[in-house]
Amino acid sequence: MSARIIDGSKISAEIKAELAAEVNELIKEGLCPGLAAVLVGNDPASEVYVRSKVKTCEQLGLYSEKITPSADISTDELLAIVEDLNRREEIDGILVQLPLPKHIDSKKVLLAIDPAKDVDGFHPVNVGLLSTQQPGLVPCTPAGCIEILRRSAIKLEGSEAVVVGRSDIVGKPAAMLLTNANATVTICHSRTRDLGEVCKRADILVVAIGRAAVLTPGMVRPGATVIDVGINRITDKGTFEALFKGDAAREKQFAERGSTLCGDVHPAVMEIAGAITPVPGGVGPLTIAMLMSNTVKAAKLRRATRVLARASHHTAL
Repeated sequence: MSARIIDGSKISAEIKAELAAEVNELIKEGLCPGLAAVLVGNDPASEVYVRSKVKTCEQLGLYSEKITPSADISTDELLAIVEDLNRREEIDGILVQLPLPKHIDSKKVLLAIDPAKDVDGFHPVNVGLLSTQQPGLVPCTPAGCIEILRRSAIKLEGSEAVVVGRSDIVGKPAAMLLTNANATVTICHSRTRDLGEVCKRADILVVAIGRAAVLTPGMVRPGATVIDVGINRITDKGTFEALFKGDAAREKQFAERGSTLCGDVHPAVMEIAGAITPVPGGVGPLTIAMLMSNTVKAAKLRRATRVLARASHHTAL
């Protein structure tokens, strides 16, 4: 029996519809959330991502701004742009699109973003807020994974969850979010002994290791829920045939384009799992939806902070 396919595009559309209604209400109250995207240089993939983010802002009624300095900008000049955005009241979220050119100190630039406007959720302040279960901005892809689980009625509390991958962007925050939801969590990585045996214990598997088809059917407990975060482009014909031979739609796509996308989970896992996210069309669509959610959340948190500050000021007087 094949797994239930979890439609990430459908869940993303639900979240966006809810956000559009929320933004409409906020605008009536005189607050329009604003997102600034900083795109350095002319990286084609980054241009596509940023264009998609700006377009989604327009669809939901958010204010958006795209800042496009040339590829030869210095670290100090980019820091000045970030500092200006930190000060601007109409900007609630700041997104610096990665990767940055090699000569720029990326870490320094990301740390310069005001944590209250850090809609990627990467700043150490936001990492600390997540780990102590306080309101803050959570990395978009892991937040999307949790939304997929919740909106697909997958039980989190008391479940055994295994996260394969320990990156700061996906693995660690996903593990923290699952822990906060009262799951029992194991983080695996390249040095984990008996990876397959650890994975087979899981009710929920989140796989974000960045290697095509690394999670095979023998590593999955029958009926488990599998969240595949990986996006890998397959161009080698031998590899393609080993993974997708007999899949007519994929074969047609590969013949036309010379490539296809594959997750970190082997396609045959579909015969073992109870529910699974496809690649493409699973976790991917949630990332931009959660970026929009973070922008709205940042606007509301910043307004709440201002109201508190004013109240404190009046009390002091």
